[in-house]
Amino acid sequence: MTAGEGVPLTGWALMSSGVFAVVVGSLWTLQGLDVLGGSAMSGVTVWAAIGPVVALAGLVLIVLGVRRRNRAKTP
Repeated sequence: MTAGEGVPLTGWALMSSGVFAVVVGSLWTLQGLDVLGGSAMSGVTVWAAIGPVVALAGLVLIVLGVRRRNRAKTP
């Protein structure tokens, strides 16, 4: 890679999927804990358990995407 080239778009799909999973998992957690009402999922404890698992999986995807991106930077 020369000085004028940018970083290739490596790992962006993992990172964006991870961010999406963190947001959805957080939303599900809040609905399951009945913090956010107005849904059929509100107050259902199953979603309070599934949400953090999905959010944690999203964090793993973000870390994997960052690692893949950093590996692409090294020559």
